[in-house]
Amino acid sequence: MMDKVTKEYKIALIPGDGVGIEVIGAAWRVLNAVSDKFGFKLVSESFDWSCQYYERTGKMMPDDGIETLRKFDSILLGAVGWPEQVPDAISLHGLLLPIRKAFDLYVNARPHKLLPGTSGPLKKEHFDILCIRENTEGEYSGAGGRVHVGTADEVAVETSIFTRRGVERILRYGFEQAQKRSGKLASVTKSNAQRHSMVFWDEVTREVASDYPNVEVTRYHIDAIAARFVMQPETLDVVVGSNLFGDILTDLGAAIQGGLGFAASANINPAGGVPSMFEPVHGSAPDIAGQGIANPLAAIWSGALMLEHLGEFSAGMAMLSAIESTTSSGKFKGRDQGGSATTDEIASAVVAAL
Repeated sequence: MMDKVTKEYKIALIPGDGVGIEVIGAAWRVLNAVSDKFGFKLVSESFDWSCQYYERTGKMMPDDGIETLRKFDSILLGAVGWPEQVPDAISLHGLLLPIRKAFDLYVNARPHKLLPGTSGPLKKEHFDILCIRENTEGEYSGAGGRVHVGTADEVAVETSIFTRRGVERILRYGFEQAQKRSGKLASVTKSNAQRHSMVFWDEVTREVASDYPNVEVTRYHIDAIAARFVMQPETLDVVVGSNLFGDILTDLGAAIQGGLGFAASANINPAGGVPSMFEPVHGSAPDIAGQGIANPLAAIWSGALMLEHLGEFSAGMAMLSAIESTTSSGKFKGRDQGGSATTDEIASAVVAAL
């Protein structure tokens, strides 16, 4: 009898800067534990692309970095940025954004959920919103420039670019997620002030909505929905917005769910054929880097999202259940939740909960 073939996934690890190194190490421990439990194999290769790499080479990643990553099934990223060494505009445009654009990772999905045993700033027991952010164009397209630099006549122009293809596909992804959840979708614009790009977004929303009659879609202006996140979050479920608006709302959502230590994210190309990228979005946190106290749950949760995207749904759900078991016990709270548990202790608790 032939031995059963073990499914294998190739994962590119980019720990990056600061606490990224610590939380990716913690997440990888949990991922290996869950892969052992569910009978598949994760094979990793680590890349030291970071601000330190930039200081040595003048680049955030090598010229063939994208082609190097193309052979992997997924990418797990820790954090990128060390402003005292490298300006954020260089680190962001030198690594994270090129990866997103090269692989057309147009979906940025961020689950915001108040986990059992955790507390946020709101007097709410329920907070569960999935934010879908357009990830490759819009306000972060990078179109523009500066002229007469350094003079009194200096001009800076930043042009937002919205394509019908880009807007429609992110809306369709949002509608599809709403179908899987409560059947409610909130579309975010500022069409009363931005009468071209945001009115265009609203028009495409109406067109796409006709293909999803079972989804209730509500249009909100960005300022109004920001207030709703705080005052009536229970009225929201799936939220879809442009690159900038999604960026703002997801940081607000992370704060409400207890802090950036819980902020997981997935950068996805739903069509497949390229590696999608998964990352905690708390940044490199230079002030606590190297102390072993960063909350690794955002990185571990990002790993769970990665497994679900790879098709290992049961393993991904088991990871999330282990995270919730760990937080509900109240014994392993990090500094961000008023506790004293270390990065390693929290990761060990999640492994034990598996």
